[in-house]
Amino acid sequence: MIISTPPAETAQGHAADMYAEDIADAGFVFAYTRAMAVNPEAHEAFMALIRAIVPSIGVRVYEAATLGAARAIGSPHCLLAHGRKSLRAEVLSGDGLAAFARGDDDGFSAAEQAVVQYAAKLSTDPRGMSDTDTQALRDAGYDDRQIVDITLAAAARNYFSRALLALAVPTDEMPGLDPETAEALRAAAR
Repeated sequence: MIISTPPAETAQGHAADMYAEDIADAGFVFAYTRAMAVNPEAHEAFMALIRAIVPSIGVRVYEAATLGAARAIGSPHCLLAHGRKSLRAEVLSGDGLAAFARGDDDGFSAAEQAVVQYAAKLSTDPRGMSDTDTQALRDAGYDDRQIVDITLAAAARNYFSRALLALAVPTDEMPGLDPETAEALRAAAR
C-alpha cells in the first residue's frame, strides 16, 4: 500500500477511535482501518449507513449479504473480517464458515441463502439485475424495506471491498479464526 496512513500516536477524532477499537478488539490496528483512517469522515459516514441498514434486516441477514458480496468480489479483507464477525455473532459455526468459503451456503437458512445469491449477483452482474432477483427476496419473505436494505448492504460491501482492493491494502492475519478456515476464506477470494 503506497498511501501514507495516520500514525497511531498522532491520530485524532474518529481516526483515533477507529484505532482504539481495533487495539481493544484485536491487539493491533488492521491495515484496512489504517487505510480508511486517511478519510475518517468517509468511514464515519459508511458506518452510519451500516447502522441505518442493520435494524430492519438483523445481523444474520446483514452478514449473509456482506459475505455473499465479499466472496463474489474476491475480497480477502472482508471475508476474513466478516467471517470472524459471523463466528462471534453465532451467525455461522466454524464448520459453516469453512463450508461457506468453499461455496457451500448450507450454514445459512434458505431465506438467507437467497440473500447470499442476490448479493453475489449484485456484485458480479449489477446491470443484469431484474425484478426476478427482487422477487426471489420477496418470495423468501423479505418486505420492501428489507429488500432495499439487503441491496444497500451488498452495495456498501462492494464500495468498501473494492476500495481496499484498489488501494492494494495488505491483508492481515485475522485473530479468532483457525488457520484452516482463514486459508479457506483467502482461497475463496482468489
